[in-house]
Amino acid sequence: MELRHLRYFVAVAEEANFTRAAARLHLAQPGLSAQIRQFERELGQPLLDRGGRTVTLTEVGAAVLPHAKAALAAAQRIADTVDEFTGLLRGHVRVGLISGAAPEEFDVAAVLADFHDDHPKVAISLTEDTSERMLAALGRGELDIALVGLSGAELDPGLGKQVVLDTAVVAAVAADDRDHGASIPLAALRDQPVICLPTGTGLRGVFERACAAAGFEPRVAFEAAAPPLLLRLAARGLGVAVVPALTAAEAAAHGVRTLPIVEPELRGQLAIVWRTDHPAAPATKVLLGQLRIALGDRSGDRRQISEEY
Repeated sequence: MELRHLRYFVAVAEEANFTRAAARLHLAQPGLSAQIRQFERELGQPLLDRGGRTVTLTEVGAAVLPHAKAALAAAQRIADTVDEFTGLLRGHVRVGLISGAAPEEFDVAAVLADFHDDHPKVAISLTEDTSERMLAALGRGELDIALVGLSGAELDPGLGKQVVLDTAVVAAVAADDRDHGASIPLAALRDQPVICLPTGTGLRGVFERACAAAGFEPRVAFEAAAPPLLLRLAARGLGVAVVPALTAAEAAAHGVRTLPIVEPELRGQLAIVWRTDHPAAPATKVLLGQLRIALGDRSGDRRQISEEY
């Protein structure tokens, strides 16, 4: 029995299709089929049912699959251990990033570039998505590390986090608006048109959870992924934008003034999140450490707003 046979069998089982599995493994489909048949002959039992539109596991195949995955994981841990002793990092690290978090205050690209210079044999993939979808991908094991906006909901117990930014969530209205005072109670937004980030973003989650606790559903009139667009809409009097805190200069530049949201006050957080429910590969450990050091803890800072906070 060879590890490659286990790897081929797991790929076909997960893809439920020989063509997709062959593409994933960078093999020709006929060659993959021949290797699987060879593996089945060696075991003396069919592992896959090829009779339908999709490939399914036989009863024996279903029993073998978890052992095949465990054997592949053990083999990878052996390779990782050797690499740790030799100081050589290999592998693949999958990183998730909320839109717009790359420039200046969260220069993830610079960290990735430095890591690549030091460890050129490690492949890095970078995905931009909403916080909600990236947290789900972390839970499924499809991402290793992500920079996300936290909604205030409990994280999966298999995830660890480091908050790198904690800031107030405020309301932005047109600079010449005289209908609002120096602050705005959350309940006052019950019947007002709200301008907000899309569902699945951390700040939207914080806002909606607070509204639900106050007994109402916000009337979201406009939503956009780019906070500067939210501010432009608010500047034209189309509603109240819910955004991370701005400096006075930033607010003036966008033609708005900001009001603290009170009763209750709302806070938004950005955090680095990673898997903790199984041992991380050496490359993931090193990159995670570099990201945690580089991004640090900026709690209380008022930074330029990110694209998908």
